[in-house]
Amino acid sequence: MANTPQAKKRIRRNERRAEVNGNRLGRIRTFVKKLESALAAGDKDAATAAIAQVQPELARGVAKGVLHKNTASRKFSRLTKRLAALG
Repeated sequence: MANTPQAKKRIRRNERRAEVNGNRLGRIRTFVKKLESALAAGDKDAATAAIAQVQPELARGVAKGVLHKNTASRKFSRLTKRLAALG
């Protein structure tokens, strides 16, 4: 159990940050799922529109420290490759 005022404050702050970061990660996952469903359906127009939303969300996740830079880059690269394979 935290004894010092600073340790108590860190606990409060960590809980708030965990909630914000969880929401941010959930938002990224939602956009990725929309893109993946468009890719699975073979809808190139919807997938193109969805990838335009996914890229800034991944970049924002990196900037906010929710995702590692290489992770976001890998995800975007793989999704782009799948979009290009649609033809």
